[in-house]
Amino acid sequence: MAGLYAAWRLPVAIFPQTNFPRIVIIVDNDVVPAPQTLVSVTRPIEEAMNGVPGIVRIKSTTSRGASEVSLFFDWGVDILQSLQQVQARLSQLAATLPPTATIRNVERLTFAVFPVTGYSLTSDKHDLADLRDIATYTIRPRLARLPGIANVGVAGGKVREFHATLDPDRLIAHTVSVQQVVDAVRNSNLLASPGLIEENHQLELALISGQAKKPEELNSIVVATINNAPVTLADVATISSGVEPQYTIVTADGKPAVLVNISRQPDANTVAVVDEVKGELAAMRNELPKDVRIAPYYDQSLLVRQSIKSVRESILIGLLLSVVILFAFLRNWGTTFVAILVIPVTVLVTFLAMWLAGLSFDLMTLGGVAAAIGLVIDDAIVVVENIYTHLARGQSRPEAIENALTEITVPIIGSTITPVVVFLPLTLLTGVTGVFFRSLALTMAVALLTSLVLALFFTPVLAERFVRARVKRAPDMPEDSDKAELTGEELEEEHDEGRVLVGVRRRYEWILRHALDNRWVVMLVVGAVIFGSFLLYRFLGSEFLPEFEESAFVLDYWAPPGSSLTETDRMLRNVEQLLLKTPEVESYSRRTGLEMGLFITEPNRGDYAVKLKPGHARSTEEVISELRVEIEKSEPALEIEFVGILSDVIGDLTSSPEPIEIKLFSEDANALHQKAEEVEKAIQKLKYVVDTKSGVIVSGPAIIFNIKPQLAARFGVNASDVANTVTTAMSGDASSTILQQDRLIAVRVIFPPWARSSLDKLRSLQVRSSSGTLFRLDQVAQIDYDKGQTEIHRDGLRQTVAVTGRLEGKDLGTGISEIKSLLAKDVKFPPGMTVEYGGLYQEQQASFQELALALFLAVVLVFITLLIEFRSFAHPISIVTGSVLALGGVLAGLFITRSTLNIVSLMGMIMVVGIVAKNGILMLDAVEDHLAAGDTLREALLRSGRRRFRPVLMTSLAAILGMLPLALALGSGAELLQPLAIAVIGGLTVALLLSLVVTPTVYAMLSRERTS
Repeated sequence: MAGLYAAWRLPVAIFPQTNFPRIVIIVDNDVVPAPQTLVSVTRPIEEAMNGVPGIVRIKSTTSRGASEVSLFFDWGVDILQSLQQVQARLSQLAATLPPTATIRNVERLTFAVFPVTGYSLTSDKHDLADLRDIATYTIRPRLARLPGIANVGVAGGKVREFHATLDPDRLIAHTVSVQQVVDAVRNSNLLASPGLIEENHQLELALISGQAKKPEELNSIVVATINNAPVTLADVATISSGVEPQYTIVTADGKPAVLVNISRQPDANTVAVVDEVKGELAAMRNELPKDVRIAPYYDQSLLVRQSIKSVRESILIGLLLSVVILFAFLRNWGTTFVAILVIPVTVLVTFLAMWLAGLSFDLMTLGGVAAAIGLVIDDAIVVVENIYTHLARGQSRPEAIENALTEITVPIIGSTITPVVVFLPLTLLTGVTGVFFRSLALTMAVALLTSLVLALFFTPVLAERFVRARVKRAPDMPEDSDKAELTGEELEEEHDEGRVLVGVRRRYEWILRHALDNRWVVMLVVGAVIFGSFLLYRFLGSEFLPEFEESAFVLDYWAPPGSSLTETDRMLRNVEQLLLKTPEVESYSRRTGLEMGLFITEPNRGDYAVKLKPGHARSTEEVISELRVEIEKSEPALEIEFVGILSDVIGDLTSSPEPIEIKLFSEDANALHQKAEEVEKAIQKLKYVVDTKSGVIVSGPAIIFNIKPQLAARFGVNASDVANTVTTAMSGDASSTILQQDRLIAVRVIFPPWARSSLDKLRSLQVRSSSGTLFRLDQVAQIDYDKGQTEIHRDGLRQTVAVTGRLEGKDLGTGISEIKSLLAKDVKFPPGMTVEYGGLYQEQQASFQELALALFLAVVLVFITLLIEFRSFAHPISIVTGSVLALGGVLAGLFITRSTLNIVSLMGMIMVVGIVAKNGILMLDAVEDHLAAGDTLREALLRSGRRRFRPVLMTSLAAILGMLPLALALGSGAELLQPLAIAVIGGLTVALLLSLVVTPTVYAMLSRERTS
């Protein structure tokens, strides 16, 4: 019952929940140039954060008017405490930052930072302002109150405002300046409290109000008094409804749209949150206009559901195959029932442990349960098979159970502890590897230990009730030399096993007999396997994580620097036509000037979130490949990049989004930019390198009005006065607000569009000083042209440029190796410039080093465990030899299935060490007993192999078939665990072919040396 309750309460997500040790600080700095922002904002923040305890790396990006600083901490720190320390230091630093600098965001990163679902609002009748109002004031409050939701963001649409549109001619006629109008609107339309009045024993609040309740009331505001005659706002401006100036575009399926993005709380259930959102949207459907369409453009729960379903089906199929194996060997429904009953109890106990440990149902934990199905039944198989064997010899049921447990308890404890200890080194893993595999390891360890307890205490109780065996009378002793060594009990067992198993076992005995007699041949085979494993390792490709089908992807794009919003939109509409023509595409959304993540975004860039139809004919990779060719052909000026949504999330969280990242470091910015372009051109020669970027990001061009102090002083103005007038003319000044229906609507003083439509109009803009002097803008300002500024990137307090790219049809390890060779030959780097390889390759190399250490420690721990159990070196060396040889089977399995060596397959390697050692323990545990009974070493090994062949074969086949559904990757998301299953199946297959022979042979060699 506790397990069922825990299963009901466990949250559901795609990946294990974790706090990535990364904090992002984003600061807006008006339109200050990048070099100045670097000196006044970015560098002070870097220097202040460099002393925060636990920080290991600082990375920053500085562009015109914005700074993004990423802080990376050690994985062992409490990131919530580190966040508080960062916020405290920023608070101290804020007073020293420029007045233009505003800290926009300080946030730690988790999987929950990114939306779990998103909806688009479109309409044929309602404009974008209406849609924005519906999303902001109707939908967002209803969704935000739902349990488990952290944030409901609204993107796109138009924000309603009231515009006081100035008439330049009327301003001149009334001799009123722009700043006078702005100040009048700001100072007149207000509500203030000067204090409290105590009168007639009462305390009353005094209020001074000039607040307008309707936009028409603004007309009566007096902006100036000329010749004792008041000039009102109506005399120089027209009040009308308008919208906030727009520098972004959002569409859905080709139509202007508003997007609603929903993020969950870190410990919330993804599926439950999405279901709640769907239910709430359905409930409010009648409250919304009928022509407003609400459609999901992204739904992470679909992948979660499909992935959980596929892994759950793998568990059930593995369970069914294990039942088939058990019945095929024992041919007894009672024994099969007793052994199989262990699985559901083990799974429920595992769910309880997951809930207590704060884990979730995700690909890793459920993958651990699926991988453990074939293993948790092993202990029950061994116990039941031993009880069945004793019953078949004619013993009574209590006697058979007692003798079987006495015989098997010690080896079964050792054989279960051995695969559990291989998970201990995984606690040392950091990064994404540690996040993924710690939860998988905990799940499997709990399942294995639970199966041990059940096998020793639960299975015998059931066996006493359900296990029955046919008692066979030993046939006459045969004359055959192969059978002459068999005892009467062994002949009874052979007669009960059936012809097929007897035939297989005889072949095994023949091989083992010849191996013991020709040990040098076995050593040659061992050498050949080691050499072959080395060759396979050299030929295998390598990746960080295996690719898996999401049925969705993100298309990032960059228009040329300085492209207008209209021109960028024109280019993107051609892209949208290509998306609409693609039969696999179900829906998409587009953001221009915005992105899904927490990043600085220029107006010429953005992204598409594309969702494919269920059961699409072509794979996502094939769809992407075709779209890439078509877009590059139709819009060559548009830079594009295709990424999977979840892999993009992982990359963003770790700040390693690109497989290829060639980082150049130098204090010479010009040399960096030159060499970055050269490196990009070099790697473009490789056909499998796609979506390349030089890393030199240029912001749009700028027109600079340089104010001449002497000329400005002649007219009685300064740079601030001129800036205020030009700002009002171009983008307006939101100087006040009006409260309407519980909504604050901004009042923006602005010039009409025709007055700011061109540079010539701005040159001739009329500016009036406080003394009433009227002059043109170009009379006090010299106009210069800036072609654009490059973003400044720093990593580890060093200036850097990162050339990036992606691979198509080539594994990561081989691709980077060929890139290194190419650059060494084609690109000459100047003195003082250093090169590092980052991105996913750096993550892969760090993870591989940690997993290699974990594999070595696993072998050492297995050896120590065996040494404690057997109290001799012969047993551990023999068993570990078989385990190490099985790793060749892992490599062979990956090579045959054309899989790559990645962190998931390396995890399978570690598991194989423990599983194969488990079988080795069963092989050798009875040898000492046979020696004590008077058998020679050769006879003892033959009898032990004969007796343990059936349980070892049963447990190995149960583990292999239990992993088979995962290896076939049935369903979405299962591809993530496929390399692990292939690795285990390959290792166990080779272990069956070699370890059952090599382990006894090595033991015989070591025992002979020990005897002599």
